[in-house]
Amino acid sequence: MLEVVGAADDVDFDGWRGRVRRMASALGWADPAPVVRVHRSGAALAFAAPVDRLFAATELNEWAWGAQRGVAVLHAPGHAAAWDEAAALRTLQAMSDAESAPALRALLEHARGLGLPTLLDDDRLTLGLGAGGRSWPLAALPAIADVPWSALHAVPTALVTGSNGKTTTVRLLAAMLRAHGWRTGHSCTDGVYVDGERLHDGDWSGPAGARSVLRDPRVQAAVLETARGGLMRRGLALAQADVAVVTNISADHFGEYGIHDLEGLADAKLTVARALGPAGTLVLNADDALLAARGEGRAARLAWFARDEAHPRLQAHRAAGGATCGLRDGVLRLHADGREHGLADIATMPLAAGGAAAYNIGNAAAASLLAHALGVPVATIAATLARFGNDPADNAGRLQRWHVGGLQVLMDYAHNPDGLQGLLQVARAAGGGRLGLLLGQAGNRPDADVRALAAVAAGAGPARVVLKDIDGFLRGRAPGEVAAILGEELRRRGVPPGQMSTVLPELDAARELLEWARPGDVLVMPVHALSARANVAALLDELRMRGWQAGQPLP
Repeated sequence: MLEVVGAADDVDFDGWRGRVRRMASALGWADPAPVVRVHRSGAALAFAAPVDRLFAATELNEWAWGAQRGVAVLHAPGHAAAWDEAAALRTLQAMSDAESAPALRALLEHARGLGLPTLLDDDRLTLGLGAGGRSWPLAALPAIADVPWSALHAVPTALVTGSNGKTTTVRLLAAMLRAHGWRTGHSCTDGVYVDGERLHDGDWSGPAGARSVLRDPRVQAAVLETARGGLMRRGLALAQADVAVVTNISADHFGEYGIHDLEGLADAKLTVARALGPAGTLVLNADDALLAARGEGRAARLAWFARDEAHPRLQAHRAAGGATCGLRDGVLRLHADGREHGLADIATMPLAAGGAAAYNIGNAAAASLLAHALGVPVATIAATLARFGNDPADNAGRLQRWHVGGLQVLMDYAHNPDGLQGLLQVARAAGGGRLGLLLGQAGNRPDADVRALAAVAAGAGPARVVLKDIDGFLRGRAPGEVAAILGEELRRRGVPPGQMSTVLPELDAARELLEWARPGDVLVMPVHALSARANVAALLDELRMRGWQAGQPLP
């Protein structure tokens, strides 16, 4: 796919399509079926190409666009000449021939005939998944007869995407699958894990994280966070999955990869449905009007969740024999296979924070439907919901709570307005005295998104706001630039300058807020960088162990 910026409405895309088709035919490729997606900031130009000719295909795409526009996107020698189609064919033919890998194609075609999932990147081919998979370097592929085909198989696999709640849903579902007895791997924004052991730190919510999990020979089941960025840059890591969920859709990351509105974002995230076969289940949030409208028909089998089990869409789906999950009389209830199952009392379910964390009720419902679709017994699902979240390590960095020194402290990821709104709702339910808040945002968000986050913060009436950067997430911004925009918007919305301070490192910002606090206060701390989160959690644990009281000096 080629992303072009500023393409005018009157561009002759048919000319680009014609060049792509003509050159692909000359190279002996099948019909590439070119696709153009025009959006507000430009266009995406894509076409299908042989799996072992993808680098040559990118060169072809750039040549076709440059030749159509009358400009050389990349200059010869070394690249196809935009001004000479015959010379371009010779260059592209040489590239295509050099990249050709008939042994790779043969293995993939044989695996496809067996219905066997595969993974492919620049270095390795994997046939089968997890405990049923084997990997080979592309430079040393086996002959078809030398592959132990009978030993290769898939493992139960779930894809989790959405704007908020992805990591919590991944962790909760992984806990359910482990409780079922499967050695489970999962990838998310915090790393790659197998049976609770962290293999890699950092954001692994894209295809690389998925491949890392699915290539681990210990893995008997996989749960893969599938973030929008990875989807738009690299697509799905695998073409076959058993279940998938879209938790919700909210405004975030607009302007990147041609996504400028909620409809485009919903369509991007619903890409996970393409990996589901006829027996696969797509789980969707009926409370999200956009998903309710655009999700229907995306998969052969749908399952719906909502806050209220009496939601009309859930009622209709149950009447048709479908699976649903929602609340009635304070109990999360699963309806499946013609039966109703009470899963959890929201008042005592740790993730629900006494019912204040409405978003986590939705995450629990989504994970329950996914687990049921994968064959986990209802009793196992219920037992996991009853305990998950009691240990802070269950869901590190997501709605972690401390009672320390007379304070209530909430630490969460809360990286966009909807996420912060949900966290502040939990803080309001906690009662107490003044509200103190850390506030920061990643540098790749547009100014409008940064201001929207500040608007949510201002609406909560905080007595103190400490503005910060997100360590390691400046992403092209100058240090303090995002904090300055947040502060300006807070002042515009009535937060007095005297109630704000700016401390850019996340740990130092948390210390500043703790030094300000007094007994009875509620502190809301969205901390994002992994190292900062670990350091803030360690500080709070130490304060609790020492018997520190708010108002005393910090160690």
